Amino acid sequence: MNILQILPQLNVGGVETGTVDLAKYLARQGHRSVVVSAGGTLVSELEKAGIPHYELPVDNKAFWVMCKAAGEVARIIAKEKIQIVHARSRVPAWVGFMACRKADAVFLTTAHGHYSRHIFSHMMGWGKYTIVPSSVIGKHMMEDFGVPLANIRLVPRSVDLERFVFRGPRKKGDKEFRIGVIGRITPIKGQVYFLKALARVLREAPYVTGWVVGGISPGKDNYMEELEVWTRRLGLSGTVSFLGNRRDIPEVLEGLDALVMPSIAEESFGRVVVEAQAVGVPVIASRVGGVVEIIEDGRDGLLVFPKDDEAIAQAVVRLVRDPGLSGRLAEAGRRKVEEKYSLDKMAGDTLAVYQEALESRRILVIKFSAVGDAILAIPSLKALKKKYPRASLVCLTGREAAEVFQRCPYIDELLVCDFKGKDKGWRGLWRLARRLLSRRFDGVVDLQNNKKSHLLSYATLSVHRYGYDNGKFGFLLNHRIRGAKDPLPPVEHQFRVLGMMGIAFEGEALDLWPSPDDEKFADDFLKDCSLTDKPWVGINIGSSPRWTSKRWIASRFSGLCDALEKKGWRVVLTGAATDAAFAKKILDAAHSRPVCAVAQTTLMQLAALIGRCQVYVTGDSAPMHVAAAMHVPFVALFGPTDPGRHLASGSRCVVLQKGCRPCYRDVCVKKTHPCMKGIRVEDVLGAVEQLAYSPDRISNP
Repeated sequence: MNILQILPQLNVGGVETGTVDLAKYLARQGHRSVVVSAGGTLVSELEKAGIPHYELPVDNKAFWVMCKAAGEVARIIAKEKIQIVHARSRVPAWVGFMACRKADAVFLTTAHGHYSRHIFSHMMGWGKYTIVPSSVIGKHMMEDFGVPLANIRLVPRSVDLERFVFRGPRKKGDKEFRIGVIGRITPIKGQVYFLKALARVLREAPYVTGWVVGGISPGKDNYMEELEVWTRRLGLSGTVSFLGNRRDIPEVLEGLDALVMPSIAEESFGRVVVEAQAVGVPVIASRVGGVVEIIEDGRDGLLVFPKDDEAIAQAVVRLVRDPGLSGRLAEAGRRKVEEKYSLDKMAGDTLAVYQEALESRRILVIKFSAVGDAILAIPSLKALKKKYPRASLVCLTGREAAEVFQRCPYIDELLVCDFKGKDKGWRGLWRLARRLLSRRFDGVVDLQNNKKSHLLSYATLSVHRYGYDNGKFGFLLNHRIRGAKDPLPPVEHQFRVLGMMGIAFEGEALDLWPSPDDEKFADDFLKDCSLTDKPWVGINIGSSPRWTSKRWIASRFSGLCDALEKKGWRVVLTGAATDAAFAKKILDAAHSRPVCAVAQTTLMQLAALIGRCQVYVTGDSAPMHVAAAMHVPFVALFGPTDPGRHLASGSRCVVLQKGCRPCYRDVCVKKTHPCMKGIRVEDVLGAVEQLAYSPDRISNP
């Protein structure tokens, strides 16, 4: 793999040290490792290891500087053939994210600490995966920045056991005991409580001395002066030493008998804790953040509450008086570090995240239109799953069509939107867009191809967004194809979009999957209606309320029912609740007694019912696609629409279309409906017989 790590600077610190350690490990394992930063003292270590370092102002928050740096990083990605960009701080995250959009690399982040809930901090959760050093930080990223749990990867920080060699309790005289605190000179590290605790310890063990190790954080000079004042006020001038910033931490730890970590803020992890445990120095630490995940109180360290200098002092005295306790804590601490916090384990876990990020794909398919169009999308989903069998395929659909996809084996997750309810208006659309953004999709396949779907596709910030350039915000897609209105069969029309992904149409058929309960409903319905003794024909009398021009005439439906019964078939009428009045007209006019299932089934119950038909008769509507998906022969009655554009290829059907050419008008201009009136009962009856006695015959339009 080719990995680029990007961070603000490479001066001494936990993040910087971890970056260098990981870069060296990756290089030793044969991976291409590159680092981008604004420079620092640790650059020389990378150069000695032969690891390329690029110096860029990735610590500058000025937007124009970040944009310029992103362009440079994009060029580095292309030059070094980078596959993974791993950002370790906020400004580098913005730079890395923008660069990945240009250069098509996978973007990851590591959240090293608690961030303020500022818009600038949200980028730390925008990686495909967000690596966290502790569960505390993982919870912080989920609660404060909306990062889904599925995007969180826990990889604790590590210690290089070749540098931090175990030595156990320090050899010293009986009247010698040194405690220390290591960390940046800043109030949140709690050095003032260390000084107060040391003053208390001296009352019982006057030979204890202390070290304060760490450089002054920018802007914290006043705090350093405060520590110096406390040192004089507590009479510690001859007892405590301020050693400043040190790079030789292993050597510093070898000079300590106990490490105190008196932090008062939520620590993301506590790197110095595991470093001390690795060397064999007992640790006394505050119960803050990720520290409680490292130390088991009384077993491999001692825990105290923040700002409690008295508790710190008591813990130090325990160690002074009980050398055996120090030894037990040291040995248990080392064992835990070897088991959980070694460099090899951290690097291996990080590599596993990299591998997962490269191999796993999250693909969003958008199709939230009517039921019939949703059924026509099934072959596309099947082809996508075949092309990307390990991908997580997520389908976004509307409430009306949700039932189509609920049992679809080709999708891994179904997202349901409701543009008439909770997702109504711009606010609802915004909430839905944020929900999609949080999923970090690698690609979006827009099979809906309207303004809303294009907006939602863009809102995912996915690197790859596929669809038709139909003049309806199509510019928001970065992979688009013209010809949205070309006269093609509906499935092949969708496959033109998939063609941009290297997926060709191979004759995929429609499918539906009624549940066992749906199948039982159909069986019980037929049994209750005494329809089990004869073959039967289903007739769909319905049409969309908007497309009344597609519906056949009531008198013809009733005539067909009578003709079918004379031929020995039983008839079941199907339709929606909006078709109830029309059904009454048919039943009143018919001499036979067809069974009426209008408004009595769910979509999948209807599918199960149609599945038991010998032949199905239907207009151009959703039940036509249901019949095709259930592989039942059907007679398709077409009027103002073109069967070549609306009928799935390979359907076992006979198409009847008479009179006018397709006009695509929902209301007949002539008021006489010649196209639908031109279809006679005899025509339909003949087609039914043709399909019933030759069911494998296919009649295309």
